[in-house]
Amino acid sequence: MFTRRRALLAALVWSAVSLSAGTALAQEDQLSAGDTAWIMTSTALVLLMTLPGLALFYGGLVRTKNVLSILMQCLISAGLIGVFWILVGYSLAFGDGNSIIGDLSKVGLAGITVDTLSGTIPEYVFVMFQGMFAIITPALMLGAFAERMRFGPYLAFIGIWIIVVYCPLAHQVWGGGWLADFGAIDFAGGLVVHMSSGFSALVAAIMLGKRRGYGKEPMPPHSVPLTVIGASLLWVGWFGFNAGSQLAADGTAGLAFLNTNTATAAAVLGWVGIEWMHHGKPTVLGAATAAVAGLVSITPACASVTPMGSIAVGIGASIVCYVAVTMLKPAAGYDDSLDVFGVHGVGGAWGAIATALFISETTDAGWGGQIGIQLASVAYVAVVAPLLTFIILTVLKLVFGNLTVDEEGEHVGLDISEHSESAYTGAPGAAAG
Repeated sequence: MFTRRRALLAALVWSAVSLSAGTALAQEDQLSAGDTAWIMTSTALVLLMTLPGLALFYGGLVRTKNVLSILMQCLISAGLIGVFWILVGYSLAFGDGNSIIGDLSKVGLAGITVDTLSGTIPEYVFVMFQGMFAIITPALMLGAFAERMRFGPYLAFIGIWIIVVYCPLAHQVWGGGWLADFGAIDFAGGLVVHMSSGFSALVAAIMLGKRRGYGKEPMPPHSVPLTVIGASLLWVGWFGFNAGSQLAADGTAGLAFLNTNTATAAAVLGWVGIEWMHHGKPTVLGAATAAVAGLVSITPACASVTPMGSIAVGIGASIVCYVAVTMLKPAAGYDDSLDVFGVHGVGGAWGAIATALFISETTDAGWGGQIGIQLASVAYVAVVAPLLTFIILTVLKLVFGNLTVDEEGEHVGLDISEHSESAYTGAPGAAAG
């Protein structure tokens, strides 16, 4: 009798455990309508960052004769990378592969159906969300060589760069590669997006050379209002960029949402204060630049720091990026047309380091150990991304010859020389202005 009771009890316990495990598994694999709706919304917000956010931000910063070329380069990034991502990019970034790069198992999104899940959202939604990151990253670089690069070489450059630089880095950090195993924290792209594009942009600016007349004649923005509108759209879209990276509508997404705004606000205040003291008057262009610097810097840290920590990240961004833009660039003499390196390269590096400096919960590596991990990760991206970019541009020079427009083309502007269009046809001298 005792044996039968013990057997019955064991059977009941086993049934309860099995039912619990089955329920947990079912919950793990269950589609969440709330998460799906949020990530689809976030995807649209991230696209808003490129079109029209970045397009207007950069477009206002260049001279009248080059504004359409900027808009076109942003549009074509969405077109070219949007297709490349589906064909091969997603597979290289998120396929199984090895510690460096994904495999080709998901080329053309093979094996993915409407029922395939990535966590609690359809994998198709995850593909689309990550595709928006792939679109904006090479578009960020164009600001460094604005007003001089030919359209054909630009297409070839971003097409190769996304495969050779971006996809491996995305895999190494977000796709289960070695940087993830190493313990690097990059919640939404300080390393993968901003450092990779910023440091690559510096190499491109140096290799392509300066604009004719740079340092000798004024090259002011043709429309500060357009730039401010673009910066404002970037600020709004960045909520999807950062909070959406949690891939769920939960408390962590809420923290990232709050920190994104707080750090950006702090960066604006910090930059305006520094500029006021340094030059006697604050400028709206400086405030717009500060907003982007703050957004960049909080990107890797937004889910790892407290709101008070995000203020420190934002203030730090205003200091390091201000120094990079107003002091480092003039001293070094390179022509980074729209300060891509000073804002995205330096801001991304600061954000990655600040993630560990102000982290709210100690990781397995400990506070000091995490700082070491973040520093090593920053060093890795700062070397690998520009090195690969140098190789890509060297090869393209052999193929295309000159990657920039000739003297006449630069004089009349890329709008006319590359696209036979003018943004402001009614304005006297618009084509050459």
